Amino acid sequence: MSYLLGLSAFYHDSSAVLFKKDKVLSAVQEERFTRVKHDSSFPVNCIKFILKENSLQLNDLDKIIFYEKPFLKFERLLETHLAFAPRGFKSFCASMPIWLREKLFQKKLIGDHLKSIDKKFNINDKLLFSEHHLSHAASAFYPSPFENAVILTLDGVGEWATTTVALGQKNKIDIIKEINFPHSIGLLYSAFTYYLGFKVNSGEYKVMGLAPYGTPKYKDKILNNLLDLKEDGSFRINMKYFNYATGLTMINNKFVDLFGQKIRSPEKDKLTQFHMDIAASIQSVIEYIILKIVKNLSLIYKFENLCLAGGVALNCVANGKILKEKFFKNIWIQPAAGDAGGSLGAPLYYWYDVLGNKREYGKDMMSGSYLGPSYNSDEIKKKLNNLGANYEEFSESDLLKLVAKELSNEKAIGWFQGKMEFGPRSLGSRSIIADPRSNKMQKNLNLKVKFRESFRPFAPAVLKEKVKEYFDIDCDSPYMLLVAQIQNNKKKEMSEEAQNLFGIEKLNVVRSEIPAVTHVDYSARIQTVDIKTNKKFHDLISEFEKITNVPVLVNTSFNIRGEPIVCNIEDAYNCFMGTDLDILVLENFVLYKNKQAKSKKIDYKNKFKLD
Repeated sequence: MSYLLGLSAFYHDSSAVLFKKDKVLSAVQEERFTRVKHDSSFPVNCIKFILKENSLQLNDLDKIIFYEKPFLKFERLLETHLAFAPRGFKSFCASMPIWLREKLFQKKLIGDHLKSIDKKFNINDKLLFSEHHLSHAASAFYPSPFENAVILTLDGVGEWATTTVALGQKNKIDIIKEINFPHSIGLLYSAFTYYLGFKVNSGEYKVMGLAPYGTPKYKDKILNNLLDLKEDGSFRINMKYFNYATGLTMINNKFVDLFGQKIRSPEKDKLTQFHMDIAASIQSVIEYIILKIVKNLSLIYKFENLCLAGGVALNCVANGKILKEKFFKNIWIQPAAGDAGGSLGAPLYYWYDVLGNKREYGKDMMSGSYLGPSYNSDEIKKKLNNLGANYEEFSESDLLKLVAKELSNEKAIGWFQGKMEFGPRSLGSRSIIADPRSNKMQKNLNLKVKFRESFRPFAPAVLKEKVKEYFDIDCDSPYMLLVAQIQNNKKKEMSEEAQNLFGIEKLNVVRSEIPAVTHVDYSARIQTVDIKTNKKFHDLISEFEKITNVPVLVNTSFNIRGEPIVCNIEDAYNCFMGTDLDILVLENFVLYKNKQAKSKKIDYKNKFKLD
């Protein structure tokens, strides 16, 4: 047994992963190639990249493992519609044709897609199917450094399960508890995402970012009306207020009446204090539920380690609360915690649990999540010449000094280096970077570069060895999945007038020495940068520290609103030319905006209407 290919597709965040004997060789998401955010289509481009990158043919693969079981999902769909009948008939009619035509026969569908890549491919008995939450659990436990761990998976829904608890011990995983659809805190959070006018399965980050501007005044109303929460964290959703089980919308009129305001239209309705208070309330409820679950697990299972996966595990604020409570000594979160990570967990479960192969533990298997495409100097130079770009090439030493100096002068820089990240976070490979000391940077980057809402927070990338100087955290956070408070000695005292501000008015108040990455509640979503996993990014931050005495940079994803993170040279150049980025750095090549031909500029600004 050598090469295993894992696949996730057909719902959202399609991806593919190549695994061989204790090593993740490649991991990529289809959206990066097609430029369709959260692309759900079969990951043809991912597979082609993986085969080329690793000099393989499809027939070289030993097994191909899909991340879930379509028949179980179809069973849930039928049983749910029967349980809620006659409600949801329109939804049933809308979903049945595609299931009967394609999704129910996924073995053939997958085989046909693979044949389109290589007509000589012989699928025989190579295709296997995992279970959705088992794939999530495996994606969190096996790459972790832990010999044993409790594994908590929280998402919208898999086949049936929405919340599962598993125990990982050496090379085995056993799911021991689960909560099933329609009872889902992932879907509960998405219902509020929908209510606030953001896109489900995409805008949940916005709800989390908006929450600190409000107060959780509706928390009790949510807990008393929308769900039945037990002391151990188990729960049931009151479906009288929701429409997601069988309908075409997430919520119904009863939900709207409960909170007293209509569903926000993102095109017509500005964000108000009400919306901020709703965001704060659902965020507080989710944290409250998760902490109850985790506390109960720590009391029942005498394990030191906790692993997290599923889309809800991307709620870094909740993760920070888990860490702070110290229910478990150690926490590890899969960086591609959503459905993309299922393509990783499926082959890992097969390799370790099904085949019984010995597992080496004690280190993180994810290689910093740098598992995608990279480009050499010749490729970059050829592409830049074809694009008609004006550029200069530098030695690495000179490059780092130049970029650090430009950052200290408040330049916004596109930073394109090495292998692309797997998962939703840019981690210093496909990043936009800036000076965290600037009190204008958050607003300017949001409005002039990202073309998104001004309240959206940015993350600090901080040298691993200096993290405790700036943040109240006692562990690494390499994947930007933990939130912690700014250290007290880095905070700035606010005037009485500033303390009395409400909502978005709080945005421009300087509250720390690094205001561009300090949220309104003095928190920050931290990325610790390790010299072992990303030396060049570590060296850049070190150069910036020499100039400013600050070992921190602003780090946000290299993209604009509504588009995936850039993948190749052309993506990066187009984003650079369509935004107010000052400089683009592609490996050791540097492009200044003011030196580019005006005819090459792209007008993105008119695409977006912002609050």
